[in-house]
Amino acid sequence: MVNIENENPRYIKASRKFHKDNTVIKIDNETVIGDKDLMIIAGPCSVESYEQLIEIAKRVKKAGAKYLRGGVFKPRTSPYEFQGLGYEGLEILKRVREETGLKIVTEIMSVDDIELFEKEVDVIQVGSRNMQNFDLLKRLGKTKKPILLKRGLASTIEEWLLAAEYIMNEGNPNVILCERGIRTYETTTRNTLDISAIPLVKKVSHLPIIVDPSHASGIRWMIEPLSKAAVAAGADGLIIEVHNNPDKALSDGAQSVTPDMFDNIIKNVKIIATAVGRSV
Repeated sequence: MVNIENENPRYIKASRKFHKDNTVIKIDNETVIGDKDLMIIAGPCSVESYEQLIEIAKRVKKAGAKYLRGGVFKPRTSPYEFQGLGYEGLEILKRVREETGLKIVTEIMSVDDIELFEKEVDVIQVGSRNMQNFDLLKRLGKTKKPILLKRGLASTIEEWLLAAEYIMNEGNPNVILCERGIRTYETTTRNTLDISAIPLVKKVSHLPIIVDPSHASGIRWMIEPLSKAAVAAGADGLIIEVHNNPDKALSDGAQSVTPDMFDNIIKNVKIIATAVGRSV
């Protein structure tokens, strides 16, 4: 067993040993994450149409979300599955942002899109498959945008923090870690949510950490209990997949909750948040 709390960690800028206070990330002088308020990100796995996205956006905003997620470039295991609307999807996200005031979070796939994403996207997501795409991480480190860094499919916590180090070492301190479940021997769920990663990361690193219960379980009804567990364990936020018609979603419908379910999740998460001194 690797002692991640050793006196001389391989990650330096991400280590609490060298940065005692929690990192607070802001956009336009408005706090994104790192204080008492939880960061709530919600929206569909994929942007499918303007009509779909605006309906979901209005509902999740009403429930308490301040950030709208939606994939426009989709890394899929099979080349025959829906790959996203691409730049058309990004234009839809921007239009919905203008109409709702929600900030947008979407995944980048290529270094070729960094300049565009830096200009148009509020929080740039690096997916689990790209956690160790070091060229991409280094290039993102030259921006100042908040980077949502998802844990790799089977990455150790140290490998995850070292991936964050690649971004920070290039000058960008605005890294948000995202625990999204890791691959284990268990096959009942899509992945296994590593709840222990939350307090462990908070112990050894100053970086904020949020949880993705949707990818962690792959099962719609599990999203609420995993969300509550994550907040109770000290997570700084949640990213939840919401779809107005999950059974007809073009991607990840089985792990997407309806807007009504999202309302209920946030209602109950608020109770847990209050109990641990946080707010939504």
